[in-house]
Amino acid sequence: MTQVFETRIVHSLVKIFSDEELTEIAAASGAALLNEVFSYQVAYRSQQLIPEVKVTVESGLGNRIMLRSVGLAPSEYPVQHDHDDNMLRTKPGLYPDPLLPLDGDVVRAYPGQWRSIWITVNPQNEVKPGVYPIVVRFESVSGEQLAEERFELEIIGASLPKQQLLHTEWFHTDCLTTHYHTEAFDEKHWDLLRQYIQTAVDHGVNMLLTPLFTPPLDTEVGGERPTVQLVDVEVTGEGEYRFGFDRLKRWTDLCDACGIEYFEFSHLFTQWGAQHAPKIMATVGGETKRIFGWETNASGEAYHAFLNQFLPQLVEWIRENGLESRSYFHISDEPTLDHLDSYESARNIVKDLLEGFPIIDALSDYDFYEKGLVENPIPANDHIEPFLKNGVTPLWTYYCVSQYKKVSNRFFSMPSARNRILGYQLYKYDAAGFLHWGYNFWYTQYSKKVIDPFRVTDAGGAFPSGDPFLVYPGENGPIESIRMEVLREALQDLRAMRLLEELIGREAVLAALDEGLDEPITFSVYPKNADWLLSKREWMNGKIKEHVMLKK
Repeated sequence: MTQVFETRIVHSLVKIFSDEELTEIAAASGAALLNEVFSYQVAYRSQQLIPEVKVTVESGLGNRIMLRSVGLAPSEYPVQHDHDDNMLRTKPGLYPDPLLPLDGDVVRAYPGQWRSIWITVNPQNEVKPGVYPIVVRFESVSGEQLAEERFELEIIGASLPKQQLLHTEWFHTDCLTTHYHTEAFDEKHWDLLRQYIQTAVDHGVNMLLTPLFTPPLDTEVGGERPTVQLVDVEVTGEGEYRFGFDRLKRWTDLCDACGIEYFEFSHLFTQWGAQHAPKIMATVGGETKRIFGWETNASGEAYHAFLNQFLPQLVEWIRENGLESRSYFHISDEPTLDHLDSYESARNIVKDLLEGFPIIDALSDYDFYEKGLVENPIPANDHIEPFLKNGVTPLWTYYCVSQYKKVSNRFFSMPSARNRILGYQLYKYDAAGFLHWGYNFWYTQYSKKVIDPFRVTDAGGAFPSGDPFLVYPGENGPIESIRMEVLREALQDLRAMRLLEELIGREAVLAALDEGLDEPITFSVYPKNADWLLSKREWMNGKIKEHVMLKK
């Protein structure tokens, strides 16, 4: 006989669909280090509608535990037509993704639908090592206990080392202004910026896209995005300019307070070819006007003269504020072989002006590196082999809409294991950085229209759901996603491997990763199931614990 109210504990890599039977075996225990965020789920299903189910938690971990409800997000475009077979689903529908705050500790149980509570434990180095029971209870509004689940979390007496990987998820500051109806850099906007930056930092982002001028990213040719410009520009004469950096200083101070370590200054030329200037607004005769944009030839005298005045003053400001070792620059995003000449021209304009600063760009054609046009390329994870073969360092990688065959990614339709395996891959290849373009892109493709991310998750049918953003715009700030939590787990795995490397050596860690596999791990070959990831992490935890015990 089917129970009226069922519950089951499952790990964080399970995506629970409301219209699908839950076949995952129950989990009862887990482990984390002193400064590691640990997540798991309690799934529940009722045979009848229960409008209000009260959910409570009891544990010695106290306020280190947060409960959220896993919400469902619609996807009209879950995957490309020629996808591989490492997918959970390929049809449009509702997918588990947003992590919604509990409204008065109450959830709704729909008849016959599996849903789940996402449990997050954050010890923050303030919990003593030991085993902590966590009891989650479900009750009716009348106080009747519907179910109870007990989980045991062991806190191991060791801490993850500081993250070495440079990690950026492109922050679209203009999307905050349009969704929350603020003016760029008014006080409400600054408060939102703080919240979204802090959430990014808490999930392993330590480098932030910094809009010197409105970033020329995903913009329709001839169109423009809302102005979000940190540098003040005043035209003082024919081809002469005065610059102000007060707003940029407030930005970097805010980033410092949130824990951002590196700044990637926005692209100095347009996307896909570096053929035009970004939109730049200036005060001209007391009025604010656009002085550069799509109408500006990137290699023309006017923009060249502007950069010759602007970049030296920016570099001086960077040095005055002690940011030399923390500053990175972009020329143009995702140029192809057709753009070699225009990219080279743009690079030559800024090369001497930015001497000593790393220039990083997402591009996948090895020719750009071979010809010396970019010293710090960021190839996609499905185009990285030539860069690996030729020993390119420092090694970065990225993925986006086009990386959906064999390699790791984080679409709604993909299993969470395909998201988390990234940590192992980044460790094996000793990657210096990881980039993704979509922290909070809440527009349609080419930024033509504003969308509601709770209703449109594919940029208006342009990119499979899960590519454009990691966070949703809550009423008062960011709402995180399953994908964001799992990506944090991947970065924590990477740090755990760094710790284990300190204890047993890199060669031993690498050997353990490939042990028992038919083929060594690469960016396109890796174990597909969650059990392998969890068991490998369990093995790492055991080794770390052994060394902790030996020190006592």
